[in-house]
Formats: sequence, structure tokens, C-alpha cells
Amino acid sequence: MFNLDGKVVLVTGGSRGIGRACCEALAAQGATVLVNYMTGEAAAREVVGAIQGRGGKAEATAFDVAKTEESEKAIEGLIKAHGRIDILVANAGISIDNLLLRVTDEQLDRLFDVNVRGAITAARACIRSMMRAKAGRIIFVSSVVGETGNAGQTAYAMSKAALLGAMRSIAREYASRNITVNAIAPGFVDTDMTQSLSDATKEQMLKAVPLGRTARAAEIGAACVYLASEEAGYVTGQVLRVNGGMHI
Repeated sequence: MFNLDGKVVLVTGGSRGIGRACCEALAAQGATVLVNYMTGEAAAREVVGAIQGRGGKAEATAFDVAKTEESEKAIEGLIKAHGRIDILVANAGISIDNLLLRVTDEQLDRLFDVNVRGAITAARACIRSMMRAKAGRIIFVSSVVGETGNAGQTAYAMSKAALLGAMRSIAREYASRNITVNAIAPGFVDTDMTQSLSDATKEQMLKAVPLGRTARAAEIGAACVYLASEEAGYVTGQVLRVNGGMHI
């Protein structure tokens, strides 16, 4: 099951956290994984080395998803080099937390540019290759707060909710080409970002999780493998919630 031999996968923001877990999980199923990063070259090469050390196929690719022209040019180059991109995992994202009255226009613009425009640009650049192949998978990495909202995260929740609307629309547009488009909405995941939170903050967040623990990044990676697989070929326009029961 979930055999991805011969598939070419681009994972944006693949050098750490959820992105790294997705890269490693996809490579373990036989895919050639293109690990995108912006500034974390050492981390991206570490991911590539770890995958290759297990007999997998991976390479690092540097471009800023928030810069449309740069992103499109880079993806076009990857498609030319590999012949196609079969699967896109649009994971690159940032978090800027602030109460509504303190959110600045600059913060709104930055969140939109990375979390929304970056994902849409990557999807638009990849989908041409998928249309020619009459097959493809696009997976957006959203967040539980994109569905539930959260105090102090108005702008971040806005950006993650926008991905869900885009996902559903793109799914309808390209279903006839055998291209599925879905989203993963993780909850509280044990990553570098959450490890920096205070113990009090972590304890408060865990109270909202019925399963009583954080998710392992590998559990998000497993969800990504499923949506990328042939077994999920009849699943499109859906949100796969990996949140321990935070939102049911």
C-alpha cells in the first residue's frame, strides 16, 4: 500500500518540522523528494542526507515561495530537470501572533505572501505538469485554527482558512484531469516552533486536546503519504484533520 515509486514530489518548507516529516515519509514510500527551503540550507541538506542514507532519493532546492517570479522559475526548472512534478505538498508557512488591534499591515501582508500566495503560486506552477500527465496530487498544509479560530491568531488563522477555500475551488476545477486537491489541518504538533513555548502555555494548549498529547510530526507525514497515494484517488476537496480531537 501507498507505493510512490517513480513519483516526483515537491515539498515547500521541507527542511524542518512538519515539512521534514513529510519529506521523509514520502521518500520512504519510494518517491523522489525535492526539499524546498529559503534560508535553512544546512537543515535542508541534513534532510536530504538522512533520506539518502536510508536508500531514498532526495535533493535540496532553494527558493522563496513568497516571491512569485522566483518560485515559478524555480519550479519550472525542477519540472524540466525531472520531467514532471507528480505531487505538491504546499507546507511552507510562518506564524505571526497578535491581537487584532495590534496586527500591522506589514504582518498581514507577510502572512498572506508566504502562507497563501506562496501555496497558490506553487500549485499554479505545478498543475500545468499534472494536467499534461492527466494525474496529480496537491496537498495544502493548513491548521486547526483555520477552522476554529484562536484568540491572538486572527491573521494567522485568516491565512490558514484561506488555503481551505482555495483548496476546495482548485479541487473542483481540476477533478476532470484526475488531479486531487486536499488539505491537512494539524493541531498541536511537537516541532521546534512549539518547543519554544513556555510550559504554562503548552499545558493550557494541551487542555484543549482530548487525546491529551501533542502530535508527532511523523503522524502528519503519514497523513501526507495517504493523500499522495493511489489509495486516496477518490478523495478530493477534503480536510484531513490530525488534531487529537481539538476540532471534531
